[in-house]
Amino acid sequence: MHKIIPHLWFNTQAKEAAQFYVDTFGGDSKVTSTATIHDTPSGDTDMLTFTLAGQPFMAISAGPLFKFNPSISFLVSCETKEEVERLWKQLSDGGSTYMPLGSYPFSESFGWLQDKYGLSWQLMFLGDRPMKQKITPVLMFTQNMTGKAEEAMKFYCNVFDNASIDGMMRYGKDEAPDTEGTVRFADFTLEGQHFAAMDSAREHNLTFSEAISLVVQCQTQDDIDAYWEKLSAVPQAEQCGWLKDKYGVSWQIVPTAMQEMMSNGDAAAIARVTQAFLKMKKFDIATLEKAYKG
Repeated sequence: MHKIIPHLWFNTQAKEAAQFYVDTFGGDSKVTSTATIHDTPSGDTDMLTFTLAGQPFMAISAGPLFKFNPSISFLVSCETKEEVERLWKQLSDGGSTYMPLGSYPFSESFGWLQDKYGLSWQLMFLGDRPMKQKITPVLMFTQNMTGKAEEAMKFYCNVFDNASIDGMMRYGKDEAPDTEGTVRFADFTLEGQHFAAMDSAREHNLTFSEAISLVVQCQTQDDIDAYWEKLSAVPQAEQCGWLKDKYGVSWQIVPTAMQEMMSNGDAAAIARVTQAFLKMKKFDIATLEKAYKG
């Protein structure tokens, strides 16, 4: 079971977008569950889980509060240039381009785009390099967090037990506005899953937001308490299991038991659990179980 899962916040298009991504990636890709919860601050809310090439995702349709931006993008490792071109054609339709599809020093075929839903993808031909993970979340540290990528990776490696920084490339001299020694690109592992990070001092006018969060699945209340204590740094952002860390990245600390309740309960049980968790900041498993049982 994947412990950390990317979560995508859509206005109303979660179902449509998830099916589009499943159709685009094909193969080991499918929508695995759908549910609708009622009487939330956003009204009726669709919640989905799906996998893309074996990578799990979660999504929600919960109104226009948050919008995607490239501070978190998804790097897709491709074994052929033809695969890059196919994915580019499908994902770029109705979207926009950050870096045009072409040849770069680090890849013979690479492009960075924003799709029609606003989600950012980096598509890269690997060449002779081995594939560590098909789809990798990439965290870009900008604005007042520029230069914090290395510090953040070390912090995350202290938060999670099975973690490591696996490689790092740094900016050199004469690469202004980026500062020499900051992170051009690095990859790190948390609980067996690969992530990447980079600094960018360019004028992006964007930063991390709740539109993309990272869900940490927890078996026990002790696990929830421990991750909450280590990660939460913005008290006003704490709500319904959500928190923000000191770098602005949003996380959801969620008991696996709650996911089972929402999947297996009848309408009345799900409604009781929903009303219970809407009142919470940090999730309390015992209270959720009591609500589930009625």
